[in-house]
Amino acid sequence: MNNEGYSTAVDCAAELDDPVGESLRGRHGHLSRWAGRAGTYLPEVASFATVGNAPDEQTWDGLARLVGRGEIADMFSCPARPPADWEPVFALGGRRMIGPANRPEQPPGSSADVVELGADSVAEMLELTARTQPGPFGPRTHELGTYLGIRDHGRLVAMAGERLRPPGWTEISAVCTAPEARGKGYAARLVGELVARIVARGERPFLHVVETNTGAIALYERLGFRTRTQVTFRGFRIP
Repeated sequence: MNNEGYSTAVDCAAELDDPVGESLRGRHGHLSRWAGRAGTYLPEVASFATVGNAPDEQTWDGLARLVGRGEIADMFSCPARPPADWEPVFALGGRRMIGPANRPEQPPGSSADVVELGADSVAEMLELTARTQPGPFGPRTHELGTYLGIRDHGRLVAMAGERLRPPGWTEISAVCTAPEARGKGYAARLVGELVARIVARGERPFLHVVETNTGAIALYERLGFRTRTQVTFRGFRIP
């Protein structure tokens, strides 16, 4: 997979500057809840919140009502500063990567069958993500988009799926492989299949990765992704 299909327009795509908000206001509207300009996903779907551009005191108050006093507001990559009495809980450096517009070649190293995962697979999806910690994953996260998996002797050992969906884009997320199944090309196979499906419907793939996950970054670069921007994933406890 090469790097053809990039453009200045893609680099400047405003939809990617607030992917949570763009998703909640659009294709994930049925999975959202709002208080004025503050919005979050339903709790069992995802933890991410949006406050739009230049949030005012009323917007932060709305987010506090949605999330709850004493709870953590997961701001994802939003750079807006919350009120001074909101306690910082985590801040992780990462990057936002975009994939090219062409279909990928089938990645080598894996001939395992890829299966779609749905509501009947939630228990094993939760078990795998608990073991591998690819990022937040709840009992209804699979409703965000298509999730794919690979099984070994009936047990789910690798998965990846679609998460944020701003206009014209689909984020690839929850990429994980059980420790005993690594080194077989499963992650590359799953990401490649998702990219092919996203491109086939006229959209562009993108993803987020923590900066310290150098192995994943190297994999994504081999599959044709490149860094669009550095981001910081942040969470704050609401007083």
